[in-house]
Amino acid sequence: MIRRAVVTLIAGLSLAACATTSSGQTSEGAFDGWAASIVAADWTTSRGTPIQAFDNARRDLVAGFQDVGFARADMVDFTLRPDVPNPTSADQALDAIGRNAEQATRGCFLYFTSHGSPRGIVFGPNRLMSPDEMARRIDGWCGTRPTVVIVSACFSGVFADRLAAPNRMVISAARRDRSSFGCSEDATYPYFDGCILESLPTSPNFLVLADQATLCVSRREREEGLRPASEPQTVVGVDIAPLLATTYAFRR
Repeated sequence: MIRRAVVTLIAGLSLAACATTSSGQTSEGAFDGWAASIVAADWTTSRGTPIQAFDNARRDLVAGFQDVGFARADMVDFTLRPDVPNPTSADQALDAIGRNAEQATRGCFLYFTSHGSPRGIVFGPNRLMSPDEMARRIDGWCGTRPTVVIVSACFSGVFADRLAAPNRMVISAARRDRSSFGCSEDATYPYFDGCILESLPTSPNFLVLADQATLCVSRREREEGLRPASEPQTVVGVDIAPLLATTYAFRR
């Protein structure tokens, strides 16, 4: 396993991906057969006031990841807010993610945006998804397939070590002991989700996306004087790292 701190390898892999793109090879179809799931698991501020930021992120992340090569037919997305007609429960969403992963078996991409604590992330009105539960579920859904997991929430670094595996890349919006920002009534997106969306159009792969989103978050927090810094975390397994740099490049 390698971490963001090992910048030499990550940088080398990213340069390899850029070389592949510039040589004329295409990444068309790179994510064919990847099961993709994007979940807005909360819908309120920390004070309980309903907001749209998480659902805005879900909606635009669905479009953004389609643009870089994920097939809509292999993608499911959910809001777990209860104040909509025919709300989706946590169990319904989890069952659907599992069915999707059974049908699209080449790889797995999972993105969760929510509030978090050192014990896990909010997952619907009355549920907390712990790192242990998420690890068990991803083991069942994805097994040894190439897998990318993004957890956008306060304290989401608690998921990084627990989910780590040679076949996985795990990206969290904050250190295990830090909050993330952007869940106020006037926010369009949580800051981390917004930075993922900002970075997607110019990133050649997930490795560069993680670095660019982290720089974006750091810049915004610095400009707005937000402390302590959230410090997004990335853990990359040794088996998936070279694949993300070459085989699984984003479509351009």
